[in-house]
Amino acid sequence: MPGALILAVILLAFPIVVGLSTAALAGILGHLLYKDAEARHEGSELLETNV
Repeated sequence: MPGALILAVILLAFPIVVGLSTAALAGILGHLLYKDAEARHEGSELLETNV
C-alpha cells in the first residue's frame, strides 16, 4: 500500500516538475538570446526604440 501512494504522488507531481523546468529553460534561453542581441547591435539607433 505505501508503494501505491508513493507512485500516485510521483505521477501527480511529474507534470508540475516538467512544466516548471521547461519554463525555467525558456527563461534562461530568452535571457541569453536577449543579451546576445544587445551585444551584436550595440550602438544602433534602433535600440533606443525598444522598451
